[in-house]
Amino acid sequence: MKLTADYHTHTVFSDGKASALENALAGERAGLKEIAITEHGYSHHMRGLKRKETADWLAAVQYAAENSSIRVLRGMECNVRGVSGLSDFTEKDYENFDIFLAGIHVIIRYDTFRDTRLGWGGWMREVLHIKATKREIRETTQAYINTIEKNPVDAVTHLNFQCTADVVEVAKCCRDYGTYLEISSKKQHLSDDELAAAMNTGVRFIINSDAHSPDRVGDLELAKEQIERVGVPLDLIDNIDGRFPTFRFAEFKKHL
Repeated sequence: MKLTADYHTHTVFSDGKASALENALAGERAGLKEIAITEHGYSHHMRGLKRKETADWLAAVQYAAENSSIRVLRGMECNVRGVSGLSDFTEKDYENFDIFLAGIHVIIRYDTFRDTRLGWGGWMREVLHIKATKREIRETTQAYINTIEKNPVDAVTHLNFQCTADVVEVAKCCRDYGTYLEISSKKQHLSDDELAAAMNTGVRFIINSDAHSPDRVGDLELAKEQIERVGVPLDLIDNIDGRFPTFRFAEFKKHL
């Protein structure tokens, strides 16, 4: 198993430790064909890309593309901001980006006060080792589903990171809308049983590093271990062994 592309990396414009060029050169050394620079979304209070810095960020990504031998894509790890499906992007933002990721995070501008339970509630439960209630699982699941249905999301990142959703229902929605489910090599967010259950829906996967430093760009070891343990068929993973994903966002933009 060899990674073709890594579509989830961060730089100093969010909470990464290096530049876009350093990430691209690391991807080049790892034998990747392409990489995406995907900062945290605009609504992230502490770690998100600032709108006023977008032009500088775009220039940094362009510089990385011009000074490395691999394709460098412009992406954002947008926030799931509420049960309504609100995300960071408006259609005016679309022209500046190639990749649209989405995930649940904690310190963000939520759609409503009630929606704070998606991030903060999950974080508190993790700290206190408290299981999510059925209502909380239902609301978190609906937040993922509405985000996928209402936005051309390419991939859901780190599903069930500091939150609890019905993995099967989210995976079915991803399958039906052409959104990938990320298998993260940063940290195992899905249990083996949850990954197996998602696999059985027929959803398609991509492996990403979620790298916050160049040394982790292209790393797939943790994901590889879980994939082999669970027995995920490699033909369900679209960014390995020379294959490239068919991303929903790029197709959507063709029809704007």
